[in-house]
Amino acid sequence: MSKRKLWFWLMTVTSVIYIGWRFFFTLPLENGIVALIAGIALFAAELISMLEAVIHYICMSRDKEPDLPSVPAEDFPHVDVLIATHSEETELLFKTVNGCKHMEYPDKSKVHIYLCDDGNRPEAAQLAEDMGIGYLPLTDNKLAKAGNLNNALSHTDSPLVVTFDADMIPRSNFLMETVPYFFLPKMIKEDGVWRKRTEEEIDPDYKIGFVQTPQSFYNPDLFQFNFFAERNIPNEQDYFFKEVNVGRNGSNSVIYAGSNTVISREALDEVGGIHTGTITEDFATGIDIQAKGYTCIGTKKVLASGLAPNDFPTLLRQRQRWGRGCVQTVRSLKFWFGSLPILSKLSYFACLLYWWTFLRRIVYILSPILFSVFGVLVVRTDLFGILCIWLPSYLIYNHSLRLLSGKIRDQKWSNIVDTILCPYMILPILAETLGIRMKKFVVTSKEKTASRGTKILYAVPHMILLAATAAGIYFSVTSIMLYRSFLGIVVLFWLCMNAYFLIMAVLFMLGRINYRKSERFYAEIPISFQSGDEEVQGMTCDISEHGFAFRLDFPEFLDGVCSFTIRDKKWQASVKGQIVHVSRDRDKWKYCVKLEPLSLQEKQDYNQIVFDRFPTLASEIRTTAVKDLVILFKRKIAAPMQSHRKYPRILLNCEVTAEDGSKVKVIDYNYRYVTTEEPLSDSKLHLDFGGKTLLLKKADQTNASRKNLYEVTNWEQVSASREIKAALKKMMGELPREEALQSV
Repeated sequence: MSKRKLWFWLMTVTSVIYIGWRFFFTLPLENGIVALIAGIALFAAELISMLEAVIHYICMSRDKEPDLPSVPAEDFPHVDVLIATHSEETELLFKTVNGCKHMEYPDKSKVHIYLCDDGNRPEAAQLAEDMGIGYLPLTDNKLAKAGNLNNALSHTDSPLVVTFDADMIPRSNFLMETVPYFFLPKMIKEDGVWRKRTEEEIDPDYKIGFVQTPQSFYNPDLFQFNFFAERNIPNEQDYFFKEVNVGRNGSNSVIYAGSNTVISREALDEVGGIHTGTITEDFATGIDIQAKGYTCIGTKKVLASGLAPNDFPTLLRQRQRWGRGCVQTVRSLKFWFGSLPILSKLSYFACLLYWWTFLRRIVYILSPILFSVFGVLVVRTDLFGILCIWLPSYLIYNHSLRLLSGKIRDQKWSNIVDTILCPYMILPILAETLGIRMKKFVVTSKEKTASRGTKILYAVPHMILLAATAAGIYFSVTSIMLYRSFLGIVVLFWLCMNAYFLIMAVLFMLGRINYRKSERFYAEIPISFQSGDEEVQGMTCDISEHGFAFRLDFPEFLDGVCSFTIRDKKWQASVKGQIVHVSRDRDKWKYCVKLEPLSLQEKQDYNQIVFDRFPTLASEIRTTAVKDLVILFKRKIAAPMQSHRKYPRILLNCEVTAEDGSKVKVIDYNYRYVTTEEPLSDSKLHLDFGGKTLLLKKADQTNASRKNLYEVTNWEQVSASREIKAALKKMMGELPREEALQSV
């Protein structure tokens, strides 16, 4: 028995004992109606949490991602690639279309790309024409995204259909990593080699309905961004797409997410196309396909990336739509009495339970407040029950969930996210459960904003709960000191945990200003350019659609518009740009480049280098409660650093010869300016640098931050010369290592 399975059975046994104890012995039946309601609410929250954990484990324990078949090139079928757009800007669409056009395939004439525009916009039509793809407009669309895709399906006929949202940029290997799965019914792997099944081996009921790859994001989601945790916590959706949805392979209940998906047209035809009449058409369509007996596959590998919502109202609208759509679909009679297997129904029932997490979170926050502040008894227990039943169950439950969640998510971050969202998710989910439907489909905004990602007014519920929790902590401490109550210690621990989650929620709502125009990837890519009469090689450290940064061993002179060649493993781009900032980066020199306008071909090539890669944000969780708060407080109070230094300031601390033969000690040099130790007389304004003469004049002191700063008047003639470079290398080589590495 595996370690994970052993812990699961321990969790199940201790949880059943705990729930039984709670139901029969701890409900406050004799303490008034308020206590009874509060006690039942807490018990129900704990019961649902346990059920969700058990169902989650059952699904995850059957986690199996099938092997990708090796398919002969001539067998790859025709594919229709549908990019759904409503009102997105053409710059955003360009990136997605460009990624689709660069997808690898044995016969690229079999890949048919269409821009499906239910806004019928001239600029979208022009983009399609410029990029050489199909354009499928739709006017007067009353069925939202489902209507748009169904219109596209009626104009296409390939056996496989790929759906992308407007912002989802596929990697070049997207089709090669997904299409072969549709050959699983006709192929089998023996001794590590794939072969075609014989007629007798083919099961006519085994058909692949769709392959869902992760929805990944190349920008930090709002939780990563507002918590300054781009390098410390994964995207909030990673756990679902890389763990949960893949785990649903075992119950054939993989959720169709609407994008980054390859679907069988036969399956779509059999269910009547994309499901209409619901605000989550993708979720319902996936269930329809599975109900027809099709096998659906979830995969872990990131093959396309898009934009996560970057403001709180947009995030809320997205989550409310997802939650209400799930409730709409799962509560229908068609679902409960349909032909889905029982394990699939159980898995989808767990989805429904998840959306009640937010009500459970409120119950967990309010329960200790009711007890400590208002004296409402929500649990009747004693020291024996706490030590022998609650404590073992609590510890085993949390450790089991930690094993189950892997390195992508932990209980702490789940509670933080749930605490942030819970005040705004309860009423929409409750309304949908009662049949008060959200009928209008709202497209998630992809616009980038420079303002703070949230507004403090959204933190009002959290601040009220935090104040009540603080009062509870005060009364609990008083109770412990007066009565030596062990129960008070447990309640105090509970209150302190809730206070931490609420503090994090308030700090989240304070937001963070986004200064960047575009998202960057941390990537090392070879780069070359001309400096004087020689070619210089470097390596990028980050890259975005509007520029990049690269590192050099030597502080080269670069001025004005420079030409660069960037060579990735698959792609090469020639671009022009200007240096906007230079700094010392440990033992190297970092240059930041802002791109000049690109031609269409240059833009296509460069975009492939930027986006044809894995997102470089955190993929594993690396935080602690104390570390989170320290980072947050430090970054919140730190002023943003701005520097406009366009030339490398090179620390020299060495003597050079002046025109009159005397020695002048040069402190530093940046090709345009020289700083000396002492003021220079007129006879010392000509300095010898390796055979080249620097002609100096006193710098304008109104703009100079340091004394003894001199401008090099002939910098354009001498800066890129071999003699200057040789002299600098000699001077820098004579510096002690500690001084050479010093940032100036």
